[in-house]
Amino acid sequence: MKIQVRPLAAESLGVRSMATFIETPDVKILFDAGAALGFRAGLLPHPEEYAALAYARQEIRDFAAKADIITISHYHFDHYTAPWKQLDTVWTWSDVNESETIYGGRVVYAKDYRDAINPSQRRRGYIFHKIAEKFVGELRTSDSESFDIGTTHLQFTPPLAHGEEEQSLGYTVGLSIGRGNDKVMICSDIQGPVSETTLKYILGMNPQLLILGGPPLYLEGYRISADSISRACSNLRSLVKSIPRIIVDHHLLRSEDGLKTVFSERKIAEKHGNHVQTMAEFSGRENRLLEARRRRLYEESPPHPEFRKWLKLPRHQREVTLPPL
Repeated sequence: MKIQVRPLAAESLGVRSMATFIETPDVKILFDAGAALGFRAGLLPHPEEYAALAYARQEIRDFAAKADIITISHYHFDHYTAPWKQLDTVWTWSDVNESETIYGGRVVYAKDYRDAINPSQRRRGYIFHKIAEKFVGELRTSDSESFDIGTTHLQFTPPLAHGEEEQSLGYTVGLSIGRGNDKVMICSDIQGPVSETTLKYILGMNPQLLILGGPPLYLEGYRISADSISRACSNLRSLVKSIPRIIVDHHLLRSEDGLKTVFSERKIAEKHGNHVQTMAEFSGRENRLLEARRRRLYEESPPHPEFRKWLKLPRHQREVTLPPL
């Protein structure tokens, strides 16, 4: 394949993210330059998770420096680096300096914050544009845009449902990169996909390699119904039967049961001559589902005393103090 793909961060690599570097002879693209941790099992992240976040942040910085284009599929904090005035020391390690380091001088294609978006992301998008326009090279709207760079064709998707249709989580914009007979497509946070519309759109694009966020099994019965999870798994099965190579990660691997889904879909794919992997497996690395295993991490690898002191800080102090690693 003439299109090179390098996963930078993902749940299978220990953090919430779908940051991916995609390169053709014509253009270098960093898709979704963000990474985050999340509250889980009544516990703040374990030191191993913060170490993974530090590594992910460095990977994103390094590859942002090489990128011609950086994308923002939507304004959830694991998908872009927010330009906050104060460093977020707990969840993302983002601030305006980190944001400028990543996006400064680059061409940025970002989800339109004025259309097909929910209220919280509209606010975040507006703030990002207001601040980032001072340091980016160019800031452009991505929704449904398409253009050629040399012999590489870039096609941004229309806004795709962030999971179920007509829900409060909004929409996300994916990207297809084509060169000759090769086509790579990446779709963040489509959750399976749950949406039949999204399923049909992807099948119609006919990529050779598809990178997507899988079903959020850990939210079943809490924020997403069992019927929706079942539909998402069924739609994922339709994709693995049709697309030669799939990388599935993100929400799916916030649960250890997600690996069982990957193994199951891999067997089905192989019957059709296709392949299914996680981001870690595609990179030749072991799966590290740190968030899914957080409670076990605390039990089997208790944090050192300095980290425990950090955990006990009042919230307002912890939010301005980086955790000791």
